[in-house]
Amino acid sequence: MKYLPQPAILELGDGFYDEVEPAKFPNLKLRFRNQEWAARVGLGDLTPEEWERHFARFEPLPQNLPKPLALRYHGHQFQSYNPELGDGRGFLFAQFLDPKEPRRLLDLGTKGSGQTPWSRSGDGRLTLKGAVREVLATEMLEALGVYTSKTFSVFETGESLQRHDEPSPTRAGVLVRLNHSHIRFGTFQRYAFLQDTGRLRALLNYSIRHYYPELAEIPDEEKPVAFVREVSLRAADLCAQWMTAGFVHGVLNTDNMNITGESFDYGPYRFLPKYDPEFTAAYFDQTGLYAFGRQSEAVLWNLEQLATSLLPILDADETPQEPLIEALQMFAPRFNETIVKKLLERLGLSSRGTEIDDQLFIAVFNFFGASQVSYPQFFHDWYGGRASRDRALKSPEADLYKGEHFDVMLERFEAYEPTPEASSRLSDDYFKRLKPCSLLIDEIEWIWDAIAKVDDWSRFEKKVEDIREMGRLYGRRQI
Repeated sequence: MKYLPQPAILELGDGFYDEVEPAKFPNLKLRFRNQEWAARVGLGDLTPEEWERHFARFEPLPQNLPKPLALRYHGHQFQSYNPELGDGRGFLFAQFLDPKEPRRLLDLGTKGSGQTPWSRSGDGRLTLKGAVREVLATEMLEALGVYTSKTFSVFETGESLQRHDEPSPTRAGVLVRLNHSHIRFGTFQRYAFLQDTGRLRALLNYSIRHYYPELAEIPDEEKPVAFVREVSLRAADLCAQWMTAGFVHGVLNTDNMNITGESFDYGPYRFLPKYDPEFTAAYFDQTGLYAFGRQSEAVLWNLEQLATSLLPILDADETPQEPLIEALQMFAPRFNETIVKKLLERLGLSSRGTEIDDQLFIAVFNFFGASQVSYPQFFHDWYGGRASRDRALKSPEADLYKGEHFDVMLERFEAYEPTPEASSRLSDDYFKRLKPCSLLIDEIEWIWDAIAKVDDWSRFEKKVEDIREMGRLYGRRQI
């Protein structure tokens, strides 16, 4: 593990975080250890006892934070501003440098680790089902090429919790996640709301120094706009990745988006069973604000709030919002470019240029809308494009591969060849399967049912391994 002289977050100093004490749990049992990522960051050799000490009892890692820190932030929740937020059931536990990318700062944070000054009326705990769902989400997204946090560790804690959205009492867990950044859009909003321009500027400089070092040498007066531009580009990439993965985050509040374009914090998420722009993940999203087809709109709205929070430190003329508007306008073209690129990647096809690629994209999504084919099944059947036609026509969904929109799509496929990597992968046993690896809600409930009723973790373990095998096949592990 590569350490900084001191954890970077301490550079920010007073006013950005609160030291907290982790909860003491009555009965710890390891349920998930991400050995792949532990080895990547230099923690793979920890013994089971050391793993428990650091990631369930939260004894500090060597040369790292002496005490956990609950970070302060605000945010818009379903577009209503909330100044009472902050890390309420988690904290920042450690920071270090990625050994494979030495300029990349990584954080270990928690979920369900106890109460903090920002818990409000909450108990600071996480249900074990919530932890299981987060493991599955991060594993699946990583395998599908989405830039996501990594679930690092899960312990069951021996506690019983009362929840209104789960049969209760329900079991509890504590989760550790590996993040690229804990700085949220809402972190900037907090200091703008408090009119604390000193800390707002310090936060911007910190973010550039550690996450956008390529902006460090530009003049100070240009940094706010450049920062918004770069965050917008990364957020556009992330949103396009969600769309081609068929992923619905569910709660795209400004406190659930970080500045590095990394997806994190998985609550009521869903993966699409079929293409449906109106599909929502959260039962409480009654207006469909964060529906699948509105995710790009929601992300752009959040970026606008980030940009607004930087107005107090923007050196500009009488219309300071204009350069920020220009920076935000980078989002749409980048999103449109990336979503086409990611579609080709998921289909294993070589690009034929912008115009032809755009035509294929339109044809595919027109077919989705007309056929209501299974979203994951389609990408399994047609990986490699026309090279998979015979295989696709033996699919469980073969009866849907017909009609006017299908014919147009098939004609577009004729212009494409599989990438060399896709051609070699098509001989793998995975593509002899009738059905792909997927993560629909019924599968998650089936996995949890075995855990809840008879403490059978075999379904969970098999699903994680199946997801990882798919990710290795596609070359998408450890992104």
